[in-house]
Amino acid sequence: MARIVKSGLIQLSLAKTEGEGTIPEIMEAMLQKHIPYIEEAGRQGVQILCFQEIFNTPYFCPGQDSAWYASAETVPGPTTERMQVYAKKYNMVIVVPVYEKEQSGVYIILLRSLMQMGPI
Repeated sequence: MARIVKSGLIQLSLAKTEGEGTIPEIMEAMLQKHIPYIEEAGRQGVQILCFQEIFNTPYFCPGQDSAWYASAETVPGPTTERMQVYAKKYNMVIVVPVYEKEQSGVYIILLRSLMQMGPI
């Protein structure tokens, strides 16, 4: 018998753009903008929810603007911990793409990473 898996994708415009706020303010505004959509996906029974690449900032990678390196965070970290709450609440997998900061010796390595939150 076929198994149906309900999935969803959230892709949003920026809540604040460069010049309208600091990097932490832009990141928080994007998280807040996603929450109603996460809640709606949960109410609709979505089992796998995906966000756009580096969902909580502008997609700065092609321009290599080093100012955005400040948006890198550890994993686990503040964004992944917040998304775990929703994954648990709705028993869904959430694919959370963030700009990851990894400490390695004396060098900081910055990665574009996908975190999976939720049941396996």
